[in-house]
Amino acid sequence: MINENHTALSDFILLGYSEFPVLQVLLFVVFLFIYVGIILGNGLTIYVTLTDAALDSPMYFFLRNLSFLEICYTSVTLPKMLVNFLAENKNISFVGCAVQMYVMYVLASTECFLLAAMAYDRYVAICHPLHYKLIMSKELCLKLVTGPLILCMLVHVGQTYLLFTLPFCGSHEINHFFCDLSPLLELACAEIFVNEVYLFAATTVILILPFFLIVASYVKIISAILKMPSAEGRKKVFATCSSHLIMVSLFYGSATIAHLTPRTEETRDINKLLSLFYAILVPMFNPIVYTLRNREVKTCMKKLFNRKP
Repeated sequence: MINENHTALSDFILLGYSEFPVLQVLLFVVFLFIYVGIILGNGLTIYVTLTDAALDSPMYFFLRNLSFLEICYTSVTLPKMLVNFLAENKNISFVGCAVQMYVMYVLASTECFLLAAMAYDRYVAICHPLHYKLIMSKELCLKLVTGPLILCMLVHVGQTYLLFTLPFCGSHEINHFFCDLSPLLELACAEIFVNEVYLFAATTVILILPFFLIVASYVKIISAILKMPSAEGRKKVFATCSSHLIMVSLFYGSATIAHLTPRTEETRDINKLLSLFYAILVPMFNPIVYTLRNREVKTCMKKLFNRKP
């Protein structure tokens, strides 16, 4: 429960990109097309990997869950962002802000672990191919998806509670397009040391730990690839990892800089742009990268579109 005695606010104002008033309609159109592209692209990936027996493997199980996550967490932020481009009232309720931040952080954090699970899947497939089906059982795959989700839900309950029981007695303008933790902490008029410690611990567990697991998996993968006698074989194996590496680089590159760099007046707009990148643009790139660089997915999509009615 949010203690009403701890805040003088009933709502916040999401400033978004209101500093460009003449571009609001153009931005609405651009981000509407992006949102439709995210829904259609990731939705098609889910459909194809669910219905085609050739894609019934752990790799595509994780890809399907990744696409579902992308749809969910862009749907937490983009609809409100689209409304704010055209509306004069850019308010979001106090409770609505808390819910938006909580759901956004839970889903984005789960994606970190999901990317690590996908790296582990590639490690097992390349380094232990004879035991792949035995190791990557359906039970393990399910645990690698649901376990991190439950962990992230528990972690962010505490983080959200600590933040929204702070007194916000000054400005209620959030210089962001969604309710993000750092700009909200800037509005608090109380000691935020506990929040910063919690944020550091959560970031270490949720952002840094999966990243090291990904790095460790790819160290093993690269070592195995270099030992392969055939150049064609090395190229083929590396091709199966390249899509995942691209998505890890895009997501972690923007998310890490946005959340780990100190927030100053000079970096505020840069961090907002990076948040836009990992929260909206990366989900748009996901189906493009995995479709254009994956021969099996391209083949299945061709079969789908060439299917006679």
